[in-house]
Amino acid sequence: MFTTLIVQPIFNLLVFIYALIPGHNFGLALIIFTVVIRIILWPLLKKQLHQAKMMRKLQPEIKRIKKETKGNKAKESQLLMELYKERGINPFATFPTLILQLIVLIGLYSGLNKVIHDPHAIVTFAYPALQHLPWMKELSHNINLFDNTLFGFIDLSRAALSKGSHGIYWPAMLLVIASAVTQYFQSKQLMPSSSEQRSLRSILKDAGSGKQADQSEVNAAVGRSTRFFLPIMIFLFTVSLASALSLYWFVGGLVAYIQQSIVLKEDEGEMEVIADKPTKDVAAIPEAELVESSPKISKKPKASQKKTVQKKKRRKK
Repeated sequence: MFTTLIVQPIFNLLVFIYALIPGHNFGLALIIFTVVIRIILWPLLKKQLHQAKMMRKLQPEIKRIKKETKGNKAKESQLLMELYKERGINPFATFPTLILQLIVLIGLYSGLNKVIHDPHAIVTFAYPALQHLPWMKELSHNINLFDNTLFGFIDLSRAALSKGSHGIYWPAMLLVIASAVTQYFQSKQLMPSSSEQRSLRSILKDAGSGKQADQSEVNAAVGRSTRFFLPIMIFLFTVSLASALSLYWFVGGLVAYIQQSIVLKEDEGEMEVIADKPTKDVAAIPEAELVESSPKISKKPKASQKKTVQKKKRRKK
């Protein structure tokens, strides 16, 4: 079922692109495929980036809440949940996007594995409609025409480090390093920036001396550590796999970085409107809060208002 519903559709999208592009270069097809996937996921990615941007903007308010509650965790949690609800932030909003990206990655890896072990799979594993395309017919008669390189420079079926060969395949190694570096900058771009951030070592040191550690500070410090953890994991994971997967990861990270730049920097107007949109029912807001937040209401009555009040008092007398 996973092969039928996930692997085959993903693989056939890649094959469809490969069969139609001029030159029929598999590396170019993989690059176009990655861009297409990122465009398809753009609505979900944009929502995820909006959540990240809102969390960055809320850091001063979160800090103020922690200061005002003075260690009262129950009250702090209640106020934070109210703040998230008011601003439309869902802490679990990123999970659907991450799951979809993981599904695409696993599906692509399974499809590429078939082609690496048997080049004929690019024809036999394709849908019948694709097998009737002119280039696919040529491949079915002569599989040696299949070009599984990136413009002739990188053999995408080879890994940077493999058990069967001695030494390092440097073209693939450069792709692995590039994908890890891209992931680092992609993660760093989403991290909330603050001049008062403390390292995890500093927090644990204070906790060891008897001071109570702030859980939000711990979470933020752990999050900052993932900037280094994820690139290292990507390097270790892809260094022994076919470089086609490293190419997908590198191009995907590069496109993601550009998309994040658009949302987090250039698209300020749209995000400001969403962030400042009132979510409370005005009728439900206490009168004191309305008076306090309204700049149009003057605290002192005007001179004309004073005269009107004085005239009314005289008439009553």
